Formats: sequence, C-alpha cells, structure tokens
Amino acid sequence: MMRLAHKSNLPASRVARIVIGVLLIIGGLLWFLPVLGIWMLPLGILVLSVDLPIVRRWRRRFDLAYGRWRTARGERRQNRHRERDNKNSS
Repeated sequence: MMRLAHKSNLPASRVARIVIGVLLIIGGLLWFLPVLGIWMLPLGILVLSVDLPIVRRWRRRFDLAYGRWRTARGERRQNRHRERDNKNSS
C-alpha cells in the first residue's frame, strides 16, 4: 500500500491532502449512493496516512497483519498440496 502512496500525485499542500482524505472517507461512508462507493474508504485512509501519524500507524498495522495472513495462507496451501501429492503417490 505504501508504494502506491509514494507513486501517486497528491497535492503538495498538507491541508489539501487532509481535506481530500476526509472527503474520500465521508464519500465511502455514503457508499449506498449511486456515484460514491466503499472503495473510497481505504483510499481516504491511504491519503490521510501521508500526513497523520495515527492513521499511518493504523495503516502500518494493517499492512503487517495482511502480510502475515498472506504468508500463513501460502504456507497452508503448500502443506495441503504436499499432503495431496503424498496421498496420490502412495
């Protein structure tokens, strides 16, 4: 996620970034309206994480938890495939 934040063209003004982030989150909370969507929530959090340390910590915790989940998921898949291959070969 952080790579996306570094590659995006966010405004240079801190105030503008905070306003954009808050508006995206508000738009995400109104996901049931036709033009707005739930996709705006994570985008708003990502924009706010550039300037607000508490949001940056939340995003970092999420990044770490997601990375651990993906690693564990990959290991579980590999174990299942190994077990299946061992059953088929015997």
